[in-house]
Amino acid sequence: MTAGTTAGMAAGLTGSRNRRGLAGALAALVVVEVVFAVAYGVSIGWGWQQLVDNFVVTNGLMGLTFGLCGAVIAWHRPANPIGWLFLADGIGHATTPFADALAHVVHGHVAQRVLVTISLAAWPWSIALFLPLALLLFPDGRLLSPRWRWAALGIIVTAPLFVLEMAGSGDPISPGVPRALLRIRHYDSLQPLWTATEARNIVAILIALVCLAIRYRRADEVGRRQLLWLLLASVIAVLFVTPWAFVAGTPILVLLAIPLIPISVAVAIVRYQLLDIRLVVSRALTWALLSLVAIGIYAALVALLDSLIASQVGRSAAVTVLVALIIAPVLPRLQQLVDRALYGDRNNPARVASRVGEQLSAGLPGVVTAIRTALRLPYVGLTANGEVIASGSPSSGAVVAVELSYGGDVVGVLEVGVRSGESGLSAADRSVLGLVAVPLAAAVHATRLSAELQASREKLVSAREEERRRLRRDLHDGLGPTLTGVAFSADAAANLISTDTPRAVELLARLRADTRAAISDVRRLVDDLRPPALDELGLVGALRQRADQMSYRADGSAIRVSIVADGLPTLPAALEVAAYRIATEALTNVVRHSDATSAVLTLRYTTKLEIEIADDGPPTAAWRPGVGLQAMQERAAELGGTFHAGPTSRGGLVQAHFPLSPRQDDVVAGAQAPLEVR
Repeated sequence: MTAGTTAGMAAGLTGSRNRRGLAGALAALVVVEVVFAVAYGVSIGWGWQQLVDNFVVTNGLMGLTFGLCGAVIAWHRPANPIGWLFLADGIGHATTPFADALAHVVHGHVAQRVLVTISLAAWPWSIALFLPLALLLFPDGRLLSPRWRWAALGIIVTAPLFVLEMAGSGDPISPGVPRALLRIRHYDSLQPLWTATEARNIVAILIALVCLAIRYRRADEVGRRQLLWLLLASVIAVLFVTPWAFVAGTPILVLLAIPLIPISVAVAIVRYQLLDIRLVVSRALTWALLSLVAIGIYAALVALLDSLIASQVGRSAAVTVLVALIIAPVLPRLQQLVDRALYGDRNNPARVASRVGEQLSAGLPGVVTAIRTALRLPYVGLTANGEVIASGSPSSGAVVAVELSYGGDVVGVLEVGVRSGESGLSAADRSVLGLVAVPLAAAVHATRLSAELQASREKLVSAREEERRRLRRDLHDGLGPTLTGVAFSADAAANLISTDTPRAVELLARLRADTRAAISDVRRLVDDLRPPALDELGLVGALRQRADQMSYRADGSAIRVSIVADGLPTLPAALEVAAYRIATEALTNVVRHSDATSAVLTLRYTTKLEIEIADDGPPTAAWRPGVGLQAMQERAAELGGTFHAGPTSRGGLVQAHFPLSPRQDDVVAGAQAPLEVR
């Protein structure tokens, strides 16, 4: 590490500590201002209503929430400008009651007017400038794209209009102090401008909400959880604050909905995984929609009953009862709609199974994506055939594994990411996953079989091509030159027979030897393709011939080999070759590697062909797989059979079982009567 790098790191740490210290100092300033304003109001005998009317409660609470939440964000994320904007917002709100209270304390007409001006002009910057900018920059402190710079610039340029509206009248917040220094003449005649300014504030917030909605559509799972916190708080705040801006007589306390915004932003940036925000949004949206429906129905019924029901009947009670009766069946349906938007179709397993079934033909990746989409899960992964297929990104939460079983065997594992704020999967989630696990396990099993079939086909093609290459090499390198030499010798003998008879006779003798060598090569090639004894003697006869050849070992010791074949019919060619090769290889191993004195080869035909080679050699350790055992196992597998070999308490034992396909059964049924060998 270089000295420059070390110095840079030290400077970075120092800068981070300095920014954290500044954030703490600004938060302390906010607390001091709010405490001073509240203490002064209580000391001069203000009651709760006066504290509310003089904006000590509302501005003090907003100042504390924005200031403290901004300090938390700036402390943990000092590079994020949102924390500093919130600190400025908190100072603006806190300064209003602080300056107003201080104006009552200080003496001097000019000083009081300055403090009144500060109290009137401090808080509008928070609403008109700092809050909309923070929403535009949420959550990472950067604009959504360069095109949004115009929106930010418009908010900055038009923010002073709201400050002029709130401070231009010059009227102090509380009585007992002079008017402010900043006063706009003909203030009341500019009412259209002030109305437009109020609309401008709503538009600025709506632009920020649109930006948040676009961010939500583009965000990943973590980003969406962060945005849901702020979207929920912003919607609630807008619903409460809008009537206060446009409807006269709206209680000031509706402004207490605004502190939800800094709290939600702080949680979203610092501790977004605190709980499952989607559950909160689900319930909040349900009740918001239900409230809107109830208000609409109430207004309609009031208008209707005004003309139909006399006041003495009790119109309000009748309307309330009717609204309750209408709303009761609506709530479950609204809850279902909202839950489906946030949790997918987990309460409708049939729909999820249908979507998964539609994707089965498209392959396992499509199925994994369908499960994640249908249940709105952060992550779904499938481990099958040694391959990991995933949809989504693994979250910091837990991952639940669901085994996929088919025919009693585990064929794969489905890994499901737990939603943020949940400790595990709900009963509804497990029910749906249990339902889709059955067809998914079948699909995984089918995929495995398909892969094995493809591998088997490739192996067969490779073996066929290797056999062709061997035959070509043997013909080219062995039989080809021999026959060429035969041709040359025959030509030479023909040319010399009249002029040099002894030489011609010598060439004919060589020609005869070469011809016999060529015949031997042809026989060897034919024997490799299919033992000729099978065609000449049949399977049992060929095995008896081979058993007779193995009656003595290389050291001269005798071994008795007997064959038992009860009711064995003529078999298909491929099965005959496999049975012959396995039997002869097993007998060869007995003769070469065991101390047995006898061996019995048994062939049985029932619903399948059974081959068994048993010897009476002494018990040995487990057999190590060699070339011979591997070759026998591969021959059995090629025809769908099973193979087992190893020592027993009575000697060595080799078994191979071959099931007969319907086509093979037809061949056997049309074959000649069984041959019994004794």
